[in-house]
Amino acid sequence: MVIKSLLIVYSYHHNNTEKIAKVFAKVLDAQIKTPQQINPEELQEYNLIGFGSGIYAGKHHKLLLDLVDKITEATNKKAFIFSTCGFPVVVFKGEKFVEFVLKYHSSLREKLQSKGYMIIDEFSCVGFNTNSFLKYIGGLNKGRPNAEDLKHAEEFTQNLKQNIHVCR
Repeated sequence: MVIKSLLIVYSYHHNNTEKIAKVFAKVLDAQIKTPQQINPEELQEYNLIGFGSGIYAGKHHKLLLDLVDKITEATNKKAFIFSTCGFPVVVFKGEKFVEFVLKYHSSLREKLQSKGYMIIDEFSCVGFNTNSFLKYIGGLNKGRPNAEDLKHAEEFTQNLKQNIHVCR
């Protein structure tokens, strides 16, 4: 069985999340579309769908969440969630990072699960942030996602791809 993949991404400030999505797309041979480009019915054509955006006020972007509200129910359709976030990387490491990601992915995760999607994994990394007062001090996490973040994204996707083939 050929895995047909799609990535739905909303990324606009510094295109942090788009950089991660491009790595995913290369490994999965997937298309990348924005929530505005999606007709909810077309999601039935895909075996694996990645949903991602930056984290805004503790959750994924409203356009992504609104799209998920519009999609039809599915039966165990495989999905994964990803994000970038401008939080201070020095504060969140190890277990705290995992807790942070799980908390801020919860809204999207719950919406997808309520539609019958099976979340097979989640990914997040820090991104360059110039929101609010941060623009006056040059931003936070300049240069992120960096080469190491992109390498982690590629490793994540290779593992995801391998697990999909095992779970068919």
